Amino acid sequence: MNEAVSLAAEHEGAPEGLNTDPKTVAVGLLASVQNAILPTLAITFGTGGIGTFVAIPVAAAIILIGTFFAYISWKRLTYTIGQSDIRVESGVLSRAARSVPYERIQDVSLEQKLLPRLLGLVSVKFETGAGGGEDLALAYLTEERGEELRQLVRERRDSNETAEASAERQVQAQSDDAEALFTMGPARLFTFGLFEFSLAIFAVLGVALQYVDSLDLIDFFRREFWESAIEEYGLDIGALDRSMQVIGVILSLSALFVIGTITGMVRVLTREWGFLLERTARGFRRRRGLFTKTDVVMPIHRVQGVRIGTRLLRYRFGWHSLSFVSLAQDMGASSHVVAPFAKLHEIAPIAEAAGFALPDENTDWRRASEKYLFDSALGDAFKFVIPAIAAGAATSIYAPEWTSLAVGAFLVVAGITVILNVLAWRYQRHALDERQIVSARGVLSPRSQIATRLKLHSVEISQGPIARLRGYATVHLGQAGGVFAIPGVPIERAREVRAKVMETIAVTDFSQLETA
Repeated sequence: MNEAVSLAAEHEGAPEGLNTDPKTVAVGLLASVQNAILPTLAITFGTGGIGTFVAIPVAAAIILIGTFFAYISWKRLTYTIGQSDIRVESGVLSRAARSVPYERIQDVSLEQKLLPRLLGLVSVKFETGAGGGEDLALAYLTEERGEELRQLVRERRDSNETAEASAERQVQAQSDDAEALFTMGPARLFTFGLFEFSLAIFAVLGVALQYVDSLDLIDFFRREFWESAIEEYGLDIGALDRSMQVIGVILSLSALFVIGTITGMVRVLTREWGFLLERTARGFRRRRGLFTKTDVVMPIHRVQGVRIGTRLLRYRFGWHSLSFVSLAQDMGASSHVVAPFAKLHEIAPIAEAAGFALPDENTDWRRASEKYLFDSALGDAFKFVIPAIAAGAATSIYAPEWTSLAVGAFLVVAGITVILNVLAWRYQRHALDERQIVSARGVLSPRSQIATRLKLHSVEISQGPIARLRGYATVHLGQAGGVFAIPGVPIERAREVRAKVMETIAVTDFSQLETA
C-alpha cells in the first residue's frame, strides 16, 4: 500500500508526465539486431563473394536507425496517473494524447515478451473492453513498477468505496492466500502438444528456402540428384520408380505428421509453460508463458459467462477447454482461456468458483425445432445440387466415363450432410433454470455456453421469412463481451425464455450489484 501511495505522489509531482523505463531503448536495440539478421543472411548468400562487405554496413544501418527511432519514441512517450483517469501522450512529429477514465478500465494485466523479459521489463496493459486493439498499453516498466502501477490504478478505479471499506479490502487482499484452481505441468503440456497439430513450420521453411537456393544443399531435394546417384550403382530407375513413389508418399506423410506434431508441441510449450490459475481476493489470476510471460487478473464479478469447447480428436479422449467471457480481451480474443486442456471434473470447480454450474443429469434440456432441423438439412444439401449439376454437365461433354462418379460424389457428400444434421439435432439443445441459461451443440466436437440470467442485458427474438412460416426463431441474448445466440427454438419456447429472462432483468437493481 505504501508503494502505491509513493507512486501516486510521484505522478502528482510530475505535471508533464513520466517516461517509461530507459531500458526500453535497449529493447529497441535488441529488436533492431533481430530485424537485421535475416537481411544480412540474404545479402551474404545472395551476392557471392562480396556479400559480407555489403551485409555488414546494411546491418549496421538497420541497427542504428532502429535504435534511434526507439530512443525518440521512448523520449516522446509519457504517462500520467491522475485522480480520475490515466493519460498517455505519444508521437514525434504529430502528438497524440489519450485519456481513459478509471471506471472504463476493466483490469490491468502484465505481459513480458522475451527481449523485455531479459532486461526485467514488463508491458502494462489497461484493458478497457473496447475491442479492435483499442486497449491502452505502456511499454516498458520494471517488474516492480508495473506491479505498483497495477495496484494504484485498481485503487483509483475502486475509489468510490469508503475509506474504511477500501482499507478493509486491501488488508484482505494482502492476507488471503491464493488458491490454485488449475495447473499444467510438463506431462500435461506434452499431452496437450500431441493434439495441437500445426503446419506453421512449413511457412517458415518456405521463406528460408528462398535464401538458400544458391547452396548445394538444395540439390538434395531434387529428383535429378537421386537419379544420378542411383545410376552410379547400375540400378534400373524404371523398375524402382513405382516403389519409390509409394515409399515417397509414405515418408512424406510421416514427415508431415512428425513436423506438424513437433510444431504444435513447440507452440503449446512456449504459450502455456508454467500455466497457473489461482483464485485470489481480487479474482482469478492466470500466469503462463515461456518466452512471452503474461500475468492477468480477472475479477469474478466481471465474468459474464463461460464457454466449454473441444475438438474432434481430443473429445474422444475426454479433453476440453474452458474460457471466461468478459469485457476485456485475451491476446486479441473475446474471452480469457482459464483451462485450455482439462477434463470435465477439473473444469467443474473452476466454473463453480465463477458462479456457474455445469449441466448434469437433472438438467431440463429442450431441443431445437424439428422443422428447423429439416430446413437446415435441406438447405445444406441443396448447396451441393448446383455443383453436382455443373460437374455432370462438364464431364458428360469432356469425359463421359467420369459423369456418374462426379455426380455421385456430390450426392454422397450431400447425404452425409443430411445425416450429420439429423444427428446434430439431438445435441442442439438449451436449458433454462432459475440462475442461468445453457446452450449446447455439436456432434463430433460438442461445445456449450453458459450465462447467468442476472448478467444478461437484453433478449431478442429474430425470425427470417422461412422461420416465420415454419414457427421457430433464434434467441439472441445480450451479453457484455460476447455473443450468445440459440437458433431453431420453437416460437412458443422462445417467448417463454424471453419472458423469464426479462423478468429477472426487470426486478434487478443493477446499481446495487457488486462492482469491485
